[in-house]
Amino acid sequence: MARMVSLGSALQDIYLIDHDDLVPTEIGHDAILGKVLIGTKVDIDRISYEVGGAGINSAITFARHGHEVVFIGNISHDPGGGLIVKTLDTEGIDSSYVNFISRKLTGTSVILLDTKSGERTILTYRGASQQFGNLSEKDLDLIQPDYMYTSTLRGDLETLERFFKKANQIGTKVMFNPGVKELAQKEKLMKLFKYVDTLIVNKHEASQLVPGTTLTELLYHLKDYAKTVIITDGAMGGIATNGEETYRFGLYESVQAKDTTGAGDAFGSGFLAHIADGHSFKESLIFASANSISVVMKFGANKGIIDGNVKLHPMPIQKV
Repeated sequence: MARMVSLGSALQDIYLIDHDDLVPTEIGHDAILGKVLIGTKVDIDRISYEVGGAGINSAITFARHGHEVVFIGNISHDPGGGLIVKTLDTEGIDSSYVNFISRKLTGTSVILLDTKSGERTILTYRGASQQFGNLSEKDLDLIQPDYMYTSTLRGDLETLERFFKKANQIGTKVMFNPGVKELAQKEKLMKLFKYVDTLIVNKHEASQLVPGTTLTELLYHLKDYAKTVIITDGAMGGIATNGEETYRFGLYESVQAKDTTGAGDAFGSGFLAHIADGHSFKESLIFASANSISVVMKFGANKGIIDGNVKLHPMPIQKV
């Protein structure tokens, strides 16, 4: 068991689930929600109140794996924030470092989900998870974590740098999954990679950082920026290296996804949870893929998260 910190967003997810009114309609190269006309009322088949956000999703993965977990992020004193705190407590996650923002509501996503196609559109109010400058890296001195998993902080590179530097000072290993707003600041962002032990991005994100069109080319250019680099590529699997071993991997299983929300969080945090438990690089990639596949088979960003004792079957993975 390791002591883990999950730093990132916390959201209330409100699912509006329907089986016929939200079927995608193609317009050129894009698709829009079908059968939804302006000025009309649409009957939804099901509504579900869940919690999400990359910080919460990753924290739940670590907790279900048996690690000691602390979540650091922002919410508010409102029903959404109450649901998040209740979830943290239920999962055995330390919520004492949660910051409560008084002038904003807890971040909320409304997810329009079509059960026939599994496609969804997400409307997000960031609220308390819009900014992170109020968070203090000094909390890490008190927590003394073995690992810190950090997802997007909405482009707040200053706060990321503060936490990364502190983590390095106290010997905490850092895993980082940057988001759109971090990637938009490429030069400043890449200077932070010197503090990162494990970097995870998807193929599109990798191509925004370094030259290359194939996974192999992208990995070649990224591998000098962090000890461990993972590049995912959706249904095509991905590629990863830890400096000593390199693997090309496919999907754990080929399934019809019910809801892809949280799949990326499940992969990244699943990998770190397994590595922190002493498993090999290869075994941790397999667990990450299994965790991600399990999540997309259920509605909600974290309901399908598996524990560290689940028995895994073989999957397409090859050392290169």
